[in-house]
Amino acid sequence: MTNPAAIDNGQSLQEGRQRLRDILLEKSVRTDREFTLASGRTSNFYVDVRKTSLDPEGAFWIGRLFGDLLNNYPDVVAVGGPTLGADPLTSATSVVSWIYGRHLPGFIIRKEAKGHGTGQWLEGPELNPGDHVVLLEDVVTTGGSALQAAGRLRDHGVHVDSLFAVVDREEGGAQAIADAGLKLERLFGKQELLDAS
Repeated sequence: MTNPAAIDNGQSLQEGRQRLRDILLEKSVRTDREFTLASGRTSNFYVDVRKTSLDPEGAFWIGRLFGDLLNNYPDVVAVGGPTLGADPLTSATSVVSWIYGRHLPGFIIRKEAKGHGTGQWLEGPELNPGDHVVLLEDVVTTGGSALQAAGRLRDHGVHVDSLFAVVDREEGGAQAIADAGLKLERLFGKQELLDAS
């Protein structure tokens, strides 16, 4: 197993979390005008996590921090989420899991099943009924996309142990997720990012 200090350049998880917050504020958070969100709502707080999750350092710290959370989920056999927002999170978390001695392949949930070939709606490892997974999301607002993804997995007999999010916009998504019987683990809440900006 790799020495974590060698990978983290000696930085603690707390230091890494602070660094990730700084990268999010620099690259992803915007408060300069009103934006229309995927939910249809408008807000003057917008966060495009992909600007951070596609940055090498940002991706590493997301993977590392999610990897640390995964220590509490020993039964999990894979991580992933709905395309497109979860794609870089999935890659980062899967790669980091191997560095730290776990082998967690990533999966991608398509918006629609492929119209050709095998007609798959799930890309990655074959998930079997009874398997345990963690869903990944870049931003949670209402929780709608995460709940839809969880529903598809549950219909397939897969246990969704938790939802990991980089940012919770604190607009009701956490409660909707809890009401559906899922646990939300977030790296940052909206207010924490606003207070730091």
